[in-house]
This record gives sequence, C-alpha cells and structure tokens, in this order.
Amino acid sequence: MPLDQSFAGRSYPPTSKYAVSREKIREFADAIGDESAFYRDPETARAAGHPDVLAPPTFITILNLPKINGIVNDPELGLDYSRMVHGDQRFSYERPVHAGDVLEIAARIDSIMSRAGNDFINLRSEITDADGKLVCVTQAQLVVRGEDA
Repeated sequence: MPLDQSFAGRSYPPTSKYAVSREKIREFADAIGDESAFYRDPETARAAGHPDVLAPPTFITILNLPKINGIVNDPELGLDYSRMVHGDQRFSYERPVHAGDVLEIAARIDSIMSRAGNDFINLRSEITDADGKLVCVTQAQLVVRGEDA
C-alpha cells in the first residue's frame, strides 16, 4: 500500500521534555565505545569552554528515534514497517548538547514521494533548549520498499 501523500507537511509538536544528564551521556558514550574525556569529565569539558560534559553528536538520537517511530507507526500513514529501511540521517548543530540541557523535539514530514515502486519519506526534526533556542536540526529519509522490490 503506498504512503498517504497528504501527510506531507504534517507537523508533530513536542510532547515532553528530556533532561540531559551526565549519567545518560556516559551511558551513551559507553554504548558507542567512545572513551573521550569530553563525554565523562566536567573539568575537561569546562577547560575547553563548555558548561558541562558534552554529549556525543549522535546522542540526539535518544530524542529523535522515538519521534520518528511515532510518525511511522501512525496507521493512517500506511507505512509497512517490515518493508522500511533507513536511507539517510543528518544532524546540523547550532551548538553542542551538554549535561544540564532540557530539550524538546518537534518534527514534520517534509515530503513523501514514490520512485521505482518505492516510497520515500523525508522527515525533519528541530531540537530546542529550555529557552526555545534551536540546538539541532535532524533530517531523515526512510525508504519503504514496494511490493515488487
């Protein structure tokens, strides 16, 4: 079943806040095997001009993935998750994420198109801090393989 193209332009506002902690950053760094002191030691991060430990660049996935899953699991969209593959992911940062940040994520479907029997859905998310300032923009392209693919 092809995706409902009327979903292009649909917005998904923030539904909760995420408090970034040193412990979550350390756990994430451990999970990806990155031993950088910037992700673990507040003094190292402060010496480099940061207010607290930094989060690895892909840490934002902790917020982004549940938002994407909420969109793709909408039954009205018509996306067959068993046929979906992740085609592309990009992060564009305005500033790094630090321990102590309180973040929100809003998303929208930028476009939905069909090519060669496959559907492509392009998603954009904006992560903002407690002051409403932009921290990061994420872009994801999901590909839903057609029945004949």
